[in-house]
Amino acid sequence: MKNKFSLMLLSCLVLISATAQKKVSELTLVYNAKVTTGNAEPRMADAFDGATTTIYLKGNMSRSEMVSALFSSTTIHDANAGSAVVLREVSGQKLLIRMKDEDWQKKNAKYNGMLFKNTGEIKEIAGYKCIKATAIMSDGSAFFVYYTTEIIPDNKEYDYHFRNLNGLPLEYELTQKNLTIRYTISRISMNPVPASKFDIPTSGYREMSYEESKKTKADGK
Repeated sequence: MKNKFSLMLLSCLVLISATAQKKVSELTLVYNAKVTTGNAEPRMADAFDGATTTIYLKGNMSRSEMVSALFSSTTIHDANAGSAVVLREVSGQKLLIRMKDEDWQKKNAKYNGMLFKNTGEIKEIAGYKCIKATAIMSDGSAFFVYYTTEIIPDNKEYDYHFRNLNGLPLEYELTQKNLTIRYTISRISMNPVPASKFDIPTSGYREMSYEESKKTKADGK
């Protein structure tokens, strides 16, 4: 009976939210990261715990910045062209990695075929009604996500994890190596995003291709 009531409540929520959806072409999202489980090296945990991820959306362009005490990584992605540029800064070393569409697809191939199944659980996050879903990957692994259907980005390609999600993720957990990291929204802004956010640096970075960056990782450099 309880499950039946939850499903009825969820159905009503989805119906109401569908009429209240707001599609947006410009959006700024800030998430806080917290390590919840894992037995990785303390340095790896420190690299993610307390980090912030800021996402800027403007039309077909997106910029995702993760900043922690130990490193920073920024990805600028053009959804129309499929290409991306990754900017990394670790221990004073600054790298610029160019990715073609095929590189982008290869990097994210493990997320193809991901399915989202609503659980019937709902809660409010940052003032938005959120539905809890289980994301099931093609390899059988899974993670949870709370998403709202009240805000729908025009650009669904900004995060490959959620390109098929019918809403905006406000809280979710991802596993990276031996760590489980929970990302929770801390700020949402629908103000215009400056076009300069998507400018690519022309100096100050060591530039390499995606294939070269993979070899660098393999060599431990």
